[in-house]
Amino acid sequence: LCICTTALADTAPESISALGRLEPEHGIIRVASPSTPHAAYGAVLAELKVEEGDDVEQGQLLSVADTAAVMHAIVNEARTEVELAQREVDSARSMATATCVRAQVAESEAGRREQLHQQGLAGAEVAESSRGEAKARKASCETASTAIQLTETRARVAESHLARVEAELQRAYIRAPVAGRVLEILVRQGELMGETGVLELARVDHMHAIAEVYETDIRFVKTGQEATVRSPAFEQDIPGHVKIIRQKVQKQDEMSTDPAARKDARIVEVVIELDDSKPAASLTNLQVDVLIHL
Repeated sequence: LCICTTALADTAPESISALGRLEPEHGIIRVASPSTPHAAYGAVLAELKVEEGDDVEQGQLLSVADTAAVMHAIVNEARTEVELAQREVDSARSMATATCVRAQVAESEAGRREQLHQQGLAGAEVAESSRGEAKARKASCETASTAIQLTETRARVAESHLARVEAELQRAYIRAPVAGRVLEILVRQGELMGETGVLELARVDHMHAIAEVYETDIRFVKTGQEATVRSPAFEQDIPGHVKIIRQKVQKQDEMSTDPAARKDARIVEVVIELDDSKPAASLTNLQVDVLIHL
């Protein structure tokens, strides 16, 4: 429920009060479980690296799925395939070098035999045989060069496969998408991870109050207006300002204890950025009173 001052006609009130709730910037993030093919039917949490209340940095390791062991084996196999493919490339290059050297020797020999034949010092059959041998050696050289290209292609395919499985391995290691605080652990070690995710993470160093302003009063609210957030949980009021006016009218979420308060009000959520997030950092979802100064 939103408790707001209602304006008469076009007269703007001095302020608008509303019920609201505390939220971290971008809300609460549910860090998902692995999305590797081996986790398609579910993965088990093998290691949990953090606990509730821990502050983490972006990219910090949060947990490890049991699929990591399988993926490590697949990565090692892929690396072996890359090594084997590279050795095949080296072997093909050596064979091509030897074959092409023989082709050059055969071509030179065919040239000498042809010269001797022209001088009448060698028969036509010998010269013809040398030319045939030179052509065969040249063809073998070309085939060996093609074989190098094929082995190099197989090596690139093996390297691509290695890169893919290495990326899948990293997905078994669940890392913090942003810096923030762990609010709740959803899955413990040995439990199956599912759609609910592994844990809840939030940027509590950037806290907001989400004020629910009546749809009839939202016309008076502008970004940049100063606001005050109050709660018995605070030692003193927290100042802030209107950061965002959301673009959707919806049914109220926050309920007042006033029995005369409207239960079917339609509201627009207004995001109030707190000037000081520390007093609210550990109070996500706390119901607060918000006063927007017009």
